[in-house]
Amino acid sequence: MKVHTIKTTPFTDQKPGTSGLRKKVTHFQQPHYLENFVQSIFNVATDLKDQRLILGGDGRYYNSHAIQVILKIAAANGIKHVMVGENGLLSTPAVSHLIRKYQAAGGIILSASHNPGGPEGDFGIKFNIANGGPAPTTFTDTVYEKSKNIKEYLIADAEDISLNQQDNYYIGGMQITVINSVTDYADLMEQLFDFPKIKSLFTSGLFSICFDAMHAVTGPYAKEIFSKRLCANVGAVINGTPLEDFGGGHPDPNLAHATELVAKLNTSANTAPDFGAASDGDGDRNMIIGQNFFVNPSDSLAIMAANAHLLPGYKQGVCGVARSLPTSRAVDKVAESMGIDCYETPTGWKYFGNLLDDKRITLCGEESFGSGSDHIREKDGIWAVLFWLNLIAIKQQSVEKILHAHWLRFGRHYYTRHDYEALDSTLANELIQNLRAQTTSLTGNNYNDYKVVLCDDFSYVDPVDGSIAKNQGIRILFADDSRIVFRLSGTGTEGATLRVYIERYITDPSQFDLTTQEALAPLIDIANRLSEVQKRFKRETPNVIT
Repeated sequence: MKVHTIKTTPFTDQKPGTSGLRKKVTHFQQPHYLENFVQSIFNVATDLKDQRLILGGDGRYYNSHAIQVILKIAAANGIKHVMVGENGLLSTPAVSHLIRKYQAAGGIILSASHNPGGPEGDFGIKFNIANGGPAPTTFTDTVYEKSKNIKEYLIADAEDISLNQQDNYYIGGMQITVINSVTDYADLMEQLFDFPKIKSLFTSGLFSICFDAMHAVTGPYAKEIFSKRLCANVGAVINGTPLEDFGGGHPDPNLAHATELVAKLNTSANTAPDFGAASDGDGDRNMIIGQNFFVNPSDSLAIMAANAHLLPGYKQGVCGVARSLPTSRAVDKVAESMGIDCYETPTGWKYFGNLLDDKRITLCGEESFGSGSDHIREKDGIWAVLFWLNLIAIKQQSVEKILHAHWLRFGRHYYTRHDYEALDSTLANELIQNLRAQTTSLTGNNYNDYKVVLCDDFSYVDPVDGSIAKNQGIRILFADDSRIVFRLSGTGTEGATLRVYIERYITDPSQFDLTTQEALAPLIDIANRLSEVQKRFKRETPNVIT
């Protein structure tokens, strides 16, 4: 094998965000851009040498080309064995499982998750460590430092390999195994859930689902699991063929983007499915809906915590739970009732890894349509859908009835997220700095009969390794358990995204059927006044409300 040493110059913008490095495809297509970043990963992850690596992505534009480049750089850097998904496809949860099952030293995932795809869309790359989870901040910061000083990268002189059939190939001494993208993951799901019981829902002929794969990576997984193994109704999977541009859509499983699915569930027609779900570009997020009924992701996590012991894979019970800072405190109420710990972490799945590895928690979740458990070290969209299907099969209740029973027991957390996208980054940072400067003075003030009992810039001390994450979001806590949280997102590729999270806790059942925006109107007004977002950006309304 001939290895070329290619001279290069650094790029100054290769700092990974919450979920790796994300940029426009055209940005990644700059000469040496992808190669520089991949070599920087190998320069930090030196324990990959002579070990196994998992590689795959969500099938978006540039995925196949990037895989070929990464294989050649991996061979030149002494990787022993690379397992690649057929056609270059592997969901993020599947990569996490494969790393753990085959004891790989790490994995590279090519995805920009829920961001749009295509030649003018977004692309992303992230590294997962040997536990199957996203690399910690200490690792990604070191990669960034390496990328700022890189002078050369190594790449093997080799032909591209075929990704469209399962087989073994070699680049020099490095073995490449093209594997079935779905089987290992689907087998794991069968171990965790009662497939015969779920299957009985469908074979009864009285229950139907609609799963929207959004022309992203979960299409093949959904067809294998829902249609083949569970014998779901005809038409159970829609938009099930992965496309490089996601069919021109936005692969984000929420009410604003999964419009075809929402239309099928939000109808009075007798043909409406009983259950609806969607997943995102790389398969780690989920949306759950019933007939004319949306399940807030924060509520979904709380219901999972309250009912996990009913499912085969979790019959031993839940040892603890964790949620990200912006996620509603619905799961906190469940944890308190169960007498278990509930951890509040910064946004980013990597913060759950230590808690899971140390067996402090069983379940974890984020408000951004992500939930998961100790079965892997990533959030998991298909897993969440199966959890709900198994629960419905056990309780023999609709999605709506399960939610109402939960609220009667624990109270209801009205919750919303307002996203202001593509903001001027300088002005967005000034807004956060202004709020940060007010944290002390706001405490004790009254706004619309809401008294502020705590206002701070959230910091997190990892209880396992003692690492500290500062400046994770401005949180305002009120005396009645209501909250407002402000933070800038780390997953966009253009400008800044301001996310405003608003939450109100109610225990009076007579108020459980308000519309979310109606219930939260006074708090939304407070959030707008304190942030001055409309004045600063001339934005009357958010881009997205979930």
